[in-house]
Amino acid sequence: MKFLADMNISPQTVDFLISLGYDATHLSQEGLHHLSDPLIIKKALSEERVIITHDLDFGELVAAGGLVLPSVITLRLRNMAPDRVNQVMEQIIQHHLPTLRQGVLITVTENRIRIRQLPVK
Repeated sequence: MKFLADMNISPQTVDFLISLGYDATHLSQEGLHHLSDPLIIKKALSEERVIITHDLDFGELVAAGGLVLPSVITLRLRNMAPDRVNQVMEQIIQHHLPTLRQGVLITVTENRIRIRQLPVK
């Protein structure tokens, strides 16, 4: 599984995912600070990466485009500290890795995890 972290996700989360054995990168590591959302989606699709973000736009763009991939994990936590995000990412990976491969939108709040299969109808 490969991950692409948006600018609003800490690079510490990328380091955490790498420590778990996953291929993960951050937009800032690639000098792509100002890449538009549609181009980020295109990059994730071409590299077969799951987008990790705090931004609702990615899920909306993927759904509106009728896309099957890339999967998007949208973290809507009150506490976006890297330790908390890493804990949530570990839970998602443990419980939802097969669905991430199939193409899903996962939205995580403090109280629930919502999963929508792609393409969204």
